[in-house]
Amino acid sequence: MTDANVLLRQHQRDEHGGESTGRRIFRYVPYTIVQDASAQPEYEAYCVSGEEEDCGAGSGPCQAPGEVEEWQRRHTQETRHLRYRRSFADYAVLDRRAY
Repeated sequence: MTDANVLLRQHQRDEHGGESTGRRIFRYVPYTIVQDASAQPEYEAYCVSGEEEDCGAGSGPCQAPGEVEEWQRRHTQETRHLRYRRSFADYAVLDRRAY
């Protein structure tokens, strides 16, 4: 018997009123991952155009994809840059499904 087993049995005896029966019950609880309706998603773009280094200009967080696209159009008009990295972020919650 290893030291870990001895410590486990001592813990079970002291904290849980005796030895473990060796049986455990695991229940499957179905969850669905859904977008959190209480938080708005964020859209953002960064300019990655450039010969040796990325431009690095960014739109900042926006509430709608159209705002990011408009920022990209304006940035392209001003700089002729054509390559962007776009990001989308939201919050998700696990929702327990009813049986």
